[in-house]
Amino acid sequence: MATLLVVDAANVVGSVPDGWWRDRYGAAERLRDRLVPYAADGTAEHPGPAEVVLVVEGAARALPSVPGVRTVAAPGSGDDAIVELVRAAAGPEAGAPGRVCVVVTADRELRARVRELGAEVAGPRAVRPEAGRGGAE
Repeated sequence: MATLLVVDAANVVGSVPDGWWRDRYGAAERLRDRLVPYAADGTAEHPGPAEVVLVVEGAARALPSVPGVRTVAAPGSGDDAIVELVRAAAGPEAGAPGRVCVVVTADRELRARVRELGAEVAGPRAVRPEAGRGGAE
């Protein structure tokens, strides 16, 4: 079964000070597009294929999915939406025990929440190598 790779769009976009704040939708769109290869290849720690889900919020909510990357518009908190995705995929009710779920974020609170559900975590550099060196990995 493919690894579930859930990406916290706001956190990963914000990990590189490249002017993303001037065009949040465009920044999320560029991230979505750079995630496409991960669907076939996976990550260094979890070779592909992977089911890639990009959780968007705020100005990026209208961002559509593309082949290889499904976008999920958080109705409220992006963190809460990510936790629910992990719970649905990794919990016993998901019917897929043992499925690897990796959440990409540097948000410490979110990392703790998804680890409690059995997910692994990776920092933004897992999918965006130029991300700041000061964040949690």
